[in-house]
Parts: sequence; C-alpha cells; structure tokens
Amino acid sequence: MPWITAAGELFSSSVQLTADFVDSDDGTKFWRRSGDDYAEALANLLPVGVAWPRDPESVLMQLVAGLAQTWGLVDGRAADLLQIESDPRYADEMLPDWERAFGLPDPCVVEPQTEDDRRQALVVKMTFVGRQDRGFFTGIAAALGYRLRITEHAPFMAGLSQCGDTRDADGDWRWEIGPPEIRFVWTVRVLEVPEGALATDIDCIYRRYKPAHTDFVLDLGAVTP
Repeated sequence: MPWITAAGELFSSSVQLTADFVDSDDGTKFWRRSGDDYAEALANLLPVGVAWPRDPESVLMQLVAGLAQTWGLVDGRAADLLQIESDPRYADEMLPDWERAFGLPDPCVVEPQTEDDRRQALVVKMTFVGRQDRGFFTGIAAALGYRLRITEHAPFMAGLSQCGDTRDADGDWRWEIGPPEIRFVWTVRVLEVPEGALATDIDCIYRRYKPAHTDFVLDLGAVTP
C-alpha cells in the first residue's frame, strides 16, 4: 500500500525521534510512534528559511501537526496489532478471528464465557496435546470443575478372568465414570438432576476425545441436585 511505503521511507531517514520503545513479554522489540513524533519528523524534512517557520504556533506547524496525527493513529493501530492482537493471550478486537481459526467457541461448552475465559480456552486449544490415559481425562474434568473417578473394565479373557467378572456383550473396553462414591449402576435418577447439573459439557468432550475402540457410561446417580 502507498501509505505504508511512504511511512517507511519517512522514518528510514536519519530523523531523531523520541518515540516509545516497546519491549514485549516475548522479547519482541518495536517502536510505538505518536502523532507528535511524526509531526517532528515531517517538520525536520521541510526546507529552511523565512517562509518555513518552526514556531509551533505558526500556521505551517499547526498544519503539519494536524496532518501528522493521521500517521500517529496508523502507527498506533499497527503497534496494537503487533503488541496485542497478534498474541492470543491478550487479543481483543481479533479474538473472534482467532476463535474462528481454531474452531471456537467449543460447542460442548454452552455456559456463557467472559473474554478472559475465551482467551484461556483459545490458548488451551492452540497448545492442546491429547493422551489416552485416565490422568488426561480426570485433568479435563478438573478444569471444568468436576471431581470424579474413572474405572476401566476389560472383557472376559480365558485363562485370566473368572466366573462373576463383568463382561460387555461386544467384548469392548468400557469405562465407568462418576463421582468417587458412585457404583457402576445404570439408573434413571440422572433424569431428576436439574439442567445445570447434567454434565452435558463433560459428556460431550469425553465422547470427542475417548479412544475410538472404547465406550463409557456417565453415571450421575450419586450427585445431589
């Protein structure tokens, strides 16, 4: 764009500026120039002589100062892009764009979220590394505010199992999931739990990330409404 080229050429000259030097958290260094910095640079590029006064109250310098504010605004917005919007931990105006790029908001989480919650969810999604152990899934539950216990069940195996073992008809691995006090029991009491305690978010997320060869039962029978 022409205005970007013009701005670059303007400040490639040896003009002394008093702009703020910004050192961001990740070590990135860049200048944040104000409209007054641009006004000073423009004034220093003007010819010298009686017709070109440098008095701040003169019409010429007021004109230069007024025109320079546009460049200060452009520079500030560019600095915001580098310093704030390009970092998902601090993004504000571009937060919806970041979320769209990473498939957020998560359809499994239906509760309203603050902007800080959304940024945290974005960083988690960007750095997410899944696993297939119980610790991974209990960690997800803890992050959502749940306390639970996961019990893994194995199919009947001749030579290892004995009469009375739990065995699924298809021979698949099954998980029993519920609060620490719960037993592996199919119950309709879950239908009596208020909507806010149905744990639909954790059910949705677990079904997304569970190993493909497994199935699980989410038992809320021990939850007090």
